[in-house]
Amino acid sequence: MQTQITIKNIFKVSAITASLMLAGCGGDINLESNVDKSVGDTVTNNPSTPSTPTNPDVELPGAPNATLSAELSAKLGIQVQVQQLGSEISEDTTLISNANGVPVMYAINGPLKVGSGVAASSSNINSVAEGKVSLTIEPGAVIFGQSGNDYVLVNRDAQIIAEGTKAQPIVFTSLQDVKGEETAAGQWGGIVILGNAPSNKCPSDGTECALQVEGVEEGAVFGGTNWEDSSGILKYVVVKYAGYEIAPDNELNGITFGGVGSGTTVDYIQVHANADDGVEFFGGAVNVKHLVLTGNKDDSIDWDNGYKGMLQHVYVAHAENKGEANRAIEADNDGKNPTKDPQSNPMIANMTIIGNNFDTEDKDSEGIYLREGTAATIVNTVVTGPDGMGECLELEAGVTVDQAVAGKVVFENTFMACNNGENFKSQAGDTNTDFDLQTWFLANQTNMVKESISVSSTGVPSANSALVEDGAGQDASAKDTFFDATEYVGAFDGVNDWREGWAYGFGGAEVSQAPIVGCPEGTSEISPVDGFTRTCEISGSIREDMNLTANNIYSLSGAVFVGGDNANSATLSVEAGATIYGQSGNDYLVVSRGSKIEANGTSSAPITFTSSQDVTGATTGSGQWGGIVLLGNAPSNKCPSDGSACALQVEGVEEGAVFGGTDAQDSSGTLRYVVVKHAGYEIAPDNELNGITFGGVGSNTVVEYIQVHENADDGIEFFGGTVNAKYVVLTANKDDSVDWDNGFKGKLQYVLVKHADENGEANRAIEADNDGSNPGKQPQSNPTIANMTIIGNGFDTSDKDSEGIYLREGTRAQLHNFVVTGYDGMGECLELESGLTVDQAAAGDTVITNSVFACGENFKSQAGNEDANANFDLGAWVLGLSDNSTAASMMDVLDGIYTIDATQPKDFSGDSFFDNADHIGAVSADNDWTAGWTVGLK
Repeated sequence: MQTQITIKNIFKVSAITASLMLAGCGGDINLESNVDKSVGDTVTNNPSTPSTPTNPDVELPGAPNATLSAELSAKLGIQVQVQQLGSEISEDTTLISNANGVPVMYAINGPLKVGSGVAASSSNINSVAEGKVSLTIEPGAVIFGQSGNDYVLVNRDAQIIAEGTKAQPIVFTSLQDVKGEETAAGQWGGIVILGNAPSNKCPSDGTECALQVEGVEEGAVFGGTNWEDSSGILKYVVVKYAGYEIAPDNELNGITFGGVGSGTTVDYIQVHANADDGVEFFGGAVNVKHLVLTGNKDDSIDWDNGYKGMLQHVYVAHAENKGEANRAIEADNDGKNPTKDPQSNPMIANMTIIGNNFDTEDKDSEGIYLREGTAATIVNTVVTGPDGMGECLELEAGVTVDQAVAGKVVFENTFMACNNGENFKSQAGDTNTDFDLQTWFLANQTNMVKESISVSSTGVPSANSALVEDGAGQDASAKDTFFDATEYVGAFDGVNDWREGWAYGFGGAEVSQAPIVGCPEGTSEISPVDGFTRTCEISGSIREDMNLTANNIYSLSGAVFVGGDNANSATLSVEAGATIYGQSGNDYLVVSRGSKIEANGTSSAPITFTSSQDVTGATTGSGQWGGIVLLGNAPSNKCPSDGSACALQVEGVEEGAVFGGTDAQDSSGTLRYVVVKHAGYEIAPDNELNGITFGGVGSNTVVEYIQVHENADDGIEFFGGTVNAKYVVLTANKDDSVDWDNGFKGKLQYVLVKHADENGEANRAIEADNDGSNPGKQPQSNPTIANMTIIGNGFDTSDKDSEGIYLREGTRAQLHNFVVTGYDGMGECLELESGLTVDQAAAGDTVITNSVFACGENFKSQAGNEDANANFDLGAWVLGLSDNSTAASMMDVLDGIYTIDATQPKDFSGDSFFDNADHIGAVSADNDWTAGWTVGLK
């Protein structure tokens, strides 16, 4: 029985403090002032004064842990009560998340056993079973363990009623996570739920079934005869940093389901960074919807011994940066007797699997492996991953293959889209010795092999993705009434991301915002810039990981460096909806080599970097603060040719800000849904701060959904490197919108450039170079860009004018699906500098295809160095390439920003980065990815 403590207004808290309801104990903190975080013409509606709590007498299970309470209170910046739970819960117990305005957390030490383990059966399969001990957990509660021996065990005679909400998920995690320290897989045990449903390991003679579960002390048993048994409810539950291997094949998973019946409700759950499997089902028939499995080190889903449940809306993503992983699904029936009854035969609908490049002698990242006689029905599923991933699909030789031929393994409306040349790994059956897996798979015409599926790095399909085309998926509800009606393939429909707000990595389940109330450690609180919102000043060098929460505003004071140069590295994390501002051109952010920025906004809550004038509602303009600079270890042709260390000073930044190296796959972090406004600062000609500067940034950096608006110099500039970007908006920038130099080899898709309204200052949409002194210098600039729209204006002075594309100084380029146009008075659509740049185009080293040009002066010709190109005609060259054309005016090719020209887009099949868009240009009326998060577009 749990010891209880009664709180009678022990803690003296203000009305504001008392209102702090911590989702995931502070992960999603309700400190909002109902402010539109997009900044600019912001209307603020301050909330009314919160009411005083009405529960003066609260009894808490467990015993108070004064040491942990004091430690976590100091870490989190708010009074926290930690209760140490005992080893057994033998009567109905409730874990509340807040007592009199004080957040309550729960520590487990060793096994926390709910119930005694005696077999029980459910008399009410739709809710809570009568006669079972229940552990009820309130929304927003946090339960943490401290070692692999700390785990939650829900026995057969008990239930867990853990019903969180989207705004307040329940979080099971490690002490390190709560304290804001370094997290890793295996920092505590996990959750084990045991029920009375059948397993094919149960005695065949009908005697009582009591099967010892893996990873848990002796006596933790499961199994029975009640397929409809209820072990309770898991809803909006996140399990992080768990898992513990006692011995091979004897381990704790994130969540283990042993003989759990279909009367159990499991919906909106996540297992993140588990040391072993994410979820494993030992027999039983429990069903699951909205399942997120991220960064788990072994299999994400594992089933065995007669499992017959159903899963829908499943997202599996292996860890980023080649992190340890194995199979998304590893599925068995019985190793010794593959046809043993009851036979494993689950049904899965609407699953997305994204592998990675992890590969060792022992294991690698793979898709689906069905073995040991399992049957399965899998529909509306997509498996994809990078070129270093293992096979998408494999069936074990023998009985499993024979069952597939016999129709017991079924795939329908399933897309294999691995980029490794190994979508299928064939093995022979016992009787089907010439079995070919790909031939069998494609015999069902609803299944497909796709080279490009047009999904984001988090699995969300674009509007033109094959996954959401008419007829791509089937109505899963026709298979069973458990399933929701769907018509798409994969976990997401491209419109609603059901992970947002509750899942870790998608705006939810954060525990250790440090501090929750006040400014992050390493910053200092200054007067509220807008008169009411807490404002935190950041200055100098950030040498430890820092998290910028969305409830504060942040001021950059001078040059702020994240980490040292490949030393004292740190990660700056920025929450969705956060605002960071500068006050002058001397205020800017630099992410040094070896450090990272993780700025993960959303379409509804983009991250904004802007000026103080914008935050305060004053008149805005370009050049009101500096900008963002990312520095990496990827190559530049300015690096020493003798192989010695590369350290190139970047433009616009104080001495010592250097970039360059040999790691083309380097990562500087993530910029997602990030808007940079009113920045840019010219120190001297050719030495300026751009909106975002990428210096030697590598291809493992994620850049998607970014905007630079009204910058005093270039919008974005790439100095060498290999970084790729998708969904880029560049508006009203006063110099070039896109600039590259010194060996840049990245890829860009969906780029919208719009010069300023009312013929405001502008120059080129693209100004592209290799090297001015040595145009043929290697590595040579040669990016590939697809689906770009350029809208120029009538700006024209003696120094510069609004133009389209200017390729010069020996750059090469592969340009496809462009729309280049503008208003009356715009300069040329396209120009190639005389000399080597022209010669390379004539030789086919630079290519432009599937594009339309609609300017007053479409082409400005110059001569090459070679005699054969002395009279080079740029227009003739362009129109001689595949599917290029000209049009009379902007109205013929665009409706606003939407493409109306009917040019056939280029087919990018075989390239894992590029989507096969159904339009040229950046945006179509059917796929307006700019809506809701950008500024300056009418």
